[in-house]
Amino acid sequence: MIEFNPNLFEPLERKEVLTSVSLRSLNYWQDAWIRLKKDKLAIAGLIIIISIILFSFAGPFFTKSKYYETSLYNAYKSPTLEHPFGTDELGRDVLIRVMYGGRISLEVGLVASLVNLLIGVIYGGISGYIGGRVDDVMMRIVDILYSVPVLLIVILLMVVLSPGLVNIFIALGISYWTGMARIVRGQILCLKEQEFTLAARMLGATRSQILFRHLIPNTIGPIIVTATFQIPNAIFFESFLSFIGLGVSAPMASWGVLASDSIRAIRAHPYLILFPALFICITMLSFNFLGDGLRDALDPRLRR
Repeated sequence: MIEFNPNLFEPLERKEVLTSVSLRSLNYWQDAWIRLKKDKLAIAGLIIIISIILFSFAGPFFTKSKYYETSLYNAYKSPTLEHPFGTDELGRDVLIRVMYGGRISLEVGLVASLVNLLIGVIYGGISGYIGGRVDDVMMRIVDILYSVPVLLIVILLMVVLSPGLVNIFIALGISYWTGMARIVRGQILCLKEQEFTLAARMLGATRSQILFRHLIPNTIGPIIVTATFQIPNAIFFESFLSFIGLGVSAPMASWGVLASDSIRAIRAHPYLILFPALFICITMLSFNFLGDGLRDALDPRLRR
């Protein structure tokens, strides 16, 4: 045996450089926001959407023209500093009418989102979680509503009610949530067999608690993405109905109404249709860009 002799060892003087690399813990929404900011088109779409909202709701307070102000002396004036978007056949300022038209179009998009969230999410969640015959019956109802064209529903409503924005809201409430219900149902069918659902059931959670506290919050990503994509569809749907005379009626004027009214003078005064059509296109593109960015940012499979 060799005896251990401490004198044979000598401590060395060494300089240690301690580098601590600590990563901040990110939750789901913080990580999604970081990845969303990397998508330039999505951020550009978000900025444009916010700008259009401010333009529509706050813009009328900063203009001198009034919405109902008419002047035949100023009829069909080309865009100038006083009237940046020109005037129509009654001498009304097109700029202020585009602003108020944006309010109606954005309200339709907001109603479509609320309908999807209040009806589509709950209906699809209940159908997917209960399953069985209940799921079959609920999905057959969705299939029936999905097969009926929304335009036909609007026409039938016009027979009972007068044409207007209320018809569009009712039509959206009747049939616009079916796509969201299908998506949520598919997500719930996958999630209800996961371990966290079984653990919640073993701990005594009720069906409603499992559905609204555990399952639906885990489908929030597809819900937000679907709602974002359906907003421009609702805006275009309202513009199309207003363009063919089935939407809002005077004195209200949406972007579709402005485009429809300008058809009569499109050859002599093309600016009348240029600005409402431009706002419709920009709004739809912005929501689509934002929806694409949200779809990538909210997908947990893309987290690194």
